[in-house]
Amino acid sequence: MIISKIKVKLVFFNSNTIILQSDLTNPLKAYVMKKVIQILAIIFFLGNASFAQNNDTEKEYTNIDEALKNPQNVYKLNLSNQEINLTNEQWNLFINLEYLNLKNDRIKQIPKEISNLKRLKVLDLSGNDFKALPDEFSNLTSLEELYLNDEKNMKLPETLKLLAKLPNLKSLHLENDNLNKLPSEIEKLKSLENLYLNDNKFKTIPNLKPLDHLKFLDLRKNHIKPEFLDQRNLNFGFKIMF
Repeated sequence: MIISKIKVKLVFFNSNTIILQSDLTNPLKAYVMKKVIQILAIIFFLGNASFAQNNDTEKEYTNIDEALKNPQNVYKLNLSNQEINLTNEQWNLFINLEYLNLKNDRIKQIPKEISNLKRLKVLDLSGNDFKALPDEFSNLTSLEELYLNDEKNMKLPETLKLLAKLPNLKSLHLENDNLNKLPSEIEKLKSLENLYLNDNKFKTIPNLKPLDHLKFLDLRKNHIKPEFLDQRNLNFGFKIMF
């Protein structure tokens, strides 16, 4: 049996509508045409859904009221230089949050509810007034990068001991924290790959040999003595920036 070709013409195509014209002259052609439309519709709407999701992932929200309208679609939340007071229930709404910036928000106590953000990868707590992180902070098992810059009142040994419980923490920022040495607790951060210590008061290169995964150390704007600067090309096992 020979089936004649079906001519299909795309007349209109936008975000909501697909209209096709064809020379439907018998039931077989109508059936084939129906299947073509179904396949095109599936491909079209799957593509739209993927595009919309990518847009949501890249969008950075800076207004908490706007973010709370559809919290499940918020992946990046930048609330820096604001005074934020969210309830426990509101924090729990951001189930897909991956990036959170609370820099310079005058926070005296880090909300323990942040620890419920299971997908959080990057967190900036710089420039606040807290002394310690809540014990629940260890629940942030997806956290990869943490900013603790400009935290001169923070109890660093206790903080590092808590951070050691984070299995995926790869980058730690301790910039401008008035440090001249590192407590021994730093050795417990076995997954750490990047450590930022610039704008402190180090006079020598800290001993970081126990950190087997360390790849990069930033010591810019410290008080490293010239004789130690000559060691920049020695094999420390990681790259040092002076």
